[in-house]
Amino acid sequence: MGKRLWTRAGVALAAGAAAVTLTGACDAVSKAIDCGQLATRIAADVDQLQEAVSGAGESPQAAADALNEIDKNLDDFGDQADNADVGKAVDDLQRAVDNAQQATDRGDVPDFQPVGDAAGELTNVCTS
Repeated sequence: MGKRLWTRAGVALAAGAAAVTLTGACDAVSKAIDCGQLATRIAADVDQLQEAVSGAGESPQAAADALNEIDKNLDDFGDQADNADVGKAVDDLQRAVDNAQQATDRGDVPDFQPVGDAAGELTNVCTS
């Protein structure tokens, strides 16, 4: 009877360890999916920004709206970035958006290239 108890305890411990491992793997997959979804939303926002500042579609309000949407998506993602590369990419994009928003607020023509570059880096990091 004692051997059977130890066998059950061993099976229970192994099952618990497997559950923890699977939970960790699921968390990693979930975070990767979240990162990919963020990258997709940001890419769409950057497309809107490009449309707002290009030729016939030039619209300061539309550009400001697109920047605000990027900012909102970054805020929604929050501190979920446990990966250092993702965190850096998010921080770089946030900094580029902040700089563009500040220039817009001052009435200056912002340089949107850093926003596009940082968004591209986030996409690369999230999809690699």
